[in-house]
Amino acid sequence: MAEAAPLSPHRSLPEEISIWEILVRLPPKALLRCRAVCRTWRGATSTHDFLLAHHARQPALPLFYASNFKCDGDRVKSLDIIPFDHRVGIAAADRLQSVARIDLSYPGLEISCDGLLVFSVGENRNLSVYNPATRQYAPLPQIAGFMLLGMYLHSPTGEYRLLLYLSDANLGHNGSYVFSVGSDQPPRYKGYPNAFELMFTRPILFRGSLHWQILKSAGNMLKVFNTTVESFRQMRAPLLPYPAHLFEMDGMLSMFSFDEATNTTIDIWMSQDYDNEVWALKYRVKLPVADLTVRFGKFVEYWNFMVTSRDGDVSMLVKFGEWLLQFDINGKFSASFHFRGLFPAEHCLKQTLVQHTFFPMLQGYVVKNSPFIGCDSCPVRQRF
Repeated sequence: MAEAAPLSPHRSLPEEISIWEILVRLPPKALLRCRAVCRTWRGATSTHDFLLAHHARQPALPLFYASNFKCDGDRVKSLDIIPFDHRVGIAAADRLQSVARIDLSYPGLEISCDGLLVFSVGENRNLSVYNPATRQYAPLPQIAGFMLLGMYLHSPTGEYRLLLYLSDANLGHNGSYVFSVGSDQPPRYKGYPNAFELMFTRPILFRGSLHWQILKSAGNMLKVFNTTVESFRQMRAPLLPYPAHLFEMDGMLSMFSFDEATNTTIDIWMSQDYDNEVWALKYRVKLPVADLTVRFGKFVEYWNFMVTSRDGDVSMLVKFGEWLLQFDINGKFSASFHFRGLFPAEHCLKQTLVQHTFFPMLQGYVVKNSPFIGCDSCPVRQRF
């Protein structure tokens, strides 16, 4: 009697489990490889609903950048964008892997939004948008006199929009404007004449609003931009003696601040009641700076801190000389990474394979092409 044909791998489990419980959790590169297994998987994992669910499952990884200089050392030639993968089970050698390199003069990472990276390039700081997962790249229309404040998805229309500040009063009203990516319409005025103060901190998207920490002599406050109705409001924040940085922890808006006087303490605050603007000091972490300096070299200033949180696990990344050090919430040293010229970008990357419709509408749109080099071509110079 003839032997029965073996079951193919994708038939050993129900489709509901193999696609919506397993494939949806894979990182983008692994998912793309799985599409070659069979036509069913390729079709199911290419739908818009699946890609949105896949994006929602991806971790938001803190971003770092490393500058590459010309031989004379005076001018940045290219920029590596490097997520720090702090998930449990990731080998040390795989925690810092470049996902993109922009190979142009004077590059800078400006914004990260839904897996999209916005870069500025050249002395004029012209903007470009890039998806490192799909390798889609396009220059953005250059709008004279405007400076970038943020990027967001406008949920009522499904458009990705830029929040801009008009720096040239001769061109219109001073203040904030919004511009729809892929649109041929000019930016629309939204008010807030003092929007220039948002240029000094990076926004974080939380509950559908962009948040900026603003430090003033009268105390700390947050400026909040509702991305649905596109209006600003003000929110109270803890009165801190030092600049703070916003991040999300355990599903709550949080901030951390480094004590510049002692060079040893990190305070982490959480908005335990966001609607009523009530904050609480969640952690106070003391680092053994003196001992670390002996082992790893000179301590670098406060802005080279980063606090990350995933599944209740909070860790801190601190720059010491040529080393990136990782600590747990108790201040216990857990890992070290030797990497010259590595700096925190104050952004996170949550990769996406969603095909955004605005890309083909932008002049200069390309896929897998210079000036961006995809992650497979970006070696990371590090030692562990």
